[in-house]
Amino acid sequence: MTTFDAPLIVLAAGGTGGHVFPADSLASELSSRGCRLALVTDRRGDAYGGSLGEIETHRILAGGIAGKGPIAKIRSLIELGIGTLQARSLLKRLRPAAVVGFGGYASVPTMVAATLAKFPTVLHEQNAVLGRANRLLASRVARIATSFKSTKSIPEALDKVVHTGMPVRPTILAMHDTKYPDLNSTREINLLIMGGSQGARVLSDVLPEALGQLSDDLRRRLRVTQQCRTEDVERTRAVYEIMGVSADVDSFFDDIPERLAATHLLIGRSGASTVAEAITVGRPSILVPYPHAIDDHQSENAHAVDEVGGGWLIPENAFTPETLAARLGELFSMPAALEKAASCAKTAGRADAAHQLADTVLGLLPGNGGNEMRSQAA
Repeated sequence: MTTFDAPLIVLAAGGTGGHVFPADSLASELSSRGCRLALVTDRRGDAYGGSLGEIETHRILAGGIAGKGPIAKIRSLIELGIGTLQARSLLKRLRPAAVVGFGGYASVPTMVAATLAKFPTVLHEQNAVLGRANRLLASRVARIATSFKSTKSIPEALDKVVHTGMPVRPTILAMHDTKYPDLNSTREINLLIMGGSQGARVLSDVLPEALGQLSDDLRRRLRVTQQCRTEDVERTRAVYEIMGVSADVDSFFDDIPERLAATHLLIGRSGASTVAEAITVGRPSILVPYPHAIDDHQSENAHAVDEVGGGWLIPENAFTPETLAARLGELFSMPAALEKAASCAKTAGRADAAHQLADTVLGLLPGNGGNEMRSQAA
């Protein structure tokens, strides 16, 4: 198949890592199968790395579909209309074989334009509840790919749902086969604390005090990695120093895949990326859902992990130093419980998610081209 003959797949994504990382993973998979790719994003999407940073990129206007006030709603509707016209013109010129949306308002104009023009379309939902943007488009697209086996807010009448799993970054996927690190009474305990893209101040407030309530022996064994807000770095680092806890505290780490593979326990928010990466690598987690997330999707994500035994959900209003210290003391004294949770977490993840999603997209292509590309990857 020549480059000219290769199908062009348009990816519509933007915003937070939860929407961008699966798009990047799919781009890598489709590129390996010989597809041509283009990314359509909003004005924030100008600094992507990975596979997305290497493909043709187009930026259009996109407004949130749920403005906070009347003026904001009017502005959002105007931006949505303009963005849809921009996307319609772009797609008319590109003539893609399929268009894939990853939720969030950045994807809406492109997906609306794609469905109006009757291009084959796929939505990918990263969370355990269908997001507002994807709900708006659910009845119009050909397929809805889900990250969780059970996803709320999908109309029961729809027969277009495919469980593909959540594609993760290639650097995370590379850690899938690493064994859970041995934990015995003398070994160092690696604790990874992830605040998500917004840092999660509650973790910086609660974690140091909770660790300070552990026994001296446990504190000496701890090796903490904590990602937090820039403004919280110095105070959090200072508390750990006073306590004598070995801690690496920063607002960003570029080696998270390696740190995740080495950790005995992850503590963090339950955004789509954090959850997907933990279960793909197979690491147990204590998840504290962001209580103000739209549709409370972080609670649904955490429930999904908790229900399969891959971690423990603690609501933010119950996430106190005393509660956390008691839970950590219990878990660190029972390595078998952590090992079992690690195993359960890995069974909940799908290492082949990008492969499955690519098959779903290519399966919509007319003729035999899509089937040939699917068989080549089998």
